[in-house]
Amino acid sequence: MNQKIKIIAFDADDTLWVNEPYFQDAQIQFGEICKQWIAPDAVVNEHYKTEVQNIPIFGYGIKGFILSLVETAIRISNHQVSAEQIEQIIQIGKTMLSYPIELLPGVEETLKRLAPHYRMIVATKGDLMDQERKLERSGIAHYFHHIEVMSEKNNDAYLKLIRHLDVAPEAFLMIGNSLRSDILPAIEIGSTAIHIPYHIDWVHEKVEEFSPPKGRFFKCESILDVCQFLQV
Repeated sequence: MNQKIKIIAFDADDTLWVNEPYFQDAQIQFGEICKQWIAPDAVVNEHYKTEVQNIPIFGYGIKGFILSLVETAIRISNHQVSAEQIEQIIQIGKTMLSYPIELLPGVEETLKRLAPHYRMIVATKGDLMDQERKLERSGIAHYFHHIEVMSEKNNDAYLKLIRHLDVAPEAFLMIGNSLRSDILPAIEIGSTAIHIPYHIDWVHEKVEEFSPPKGRFFKCESILDVCQFLQV
């Protein structure tokens, strides 16, 4: 057991449960709806432009994603998209919000092994209502002492979180799949971070260059490897 670490924070989407594949499937469906105006491959880039512009307004999550799909359809169709097609786009979002929660392999076993030794929290981005709903339906909420849904994951947000938890940065461990959101900010405030890559990355979360500090950045292939790292 690592005596220095007091609190372990887990990202949620694509760290605890499946998320990004649903967004990619939605974009494929959107491409089919819009193919009369633009090639399906180009639709993804057009939507990404809209989505990035809208993040400061809508934040992260399915609702903002769908609103950006609607706005993209209006733009690329030159206002020719029909009410029926907009209804189809809205239905994509409703379907996404109703998907069952699929825990990633090893998640519950890992939480069960860590729970007697550490305070554990969820620190994630996204829509508050949607993330709370997913955690409730996941069956693992009882392992966590605190749930933090952040509008953005940056240095200030992590500092605010550890102040709220009344813990020193060096006693805080962040675990997640995104170098940009989960790893870099935690390291930059003086905490430790474990990167568990997911096989699909949202382009917005990619980091081109990364020089991790020795002793505070670790990479695991599976969430179960965290137990070995922490010797529990």
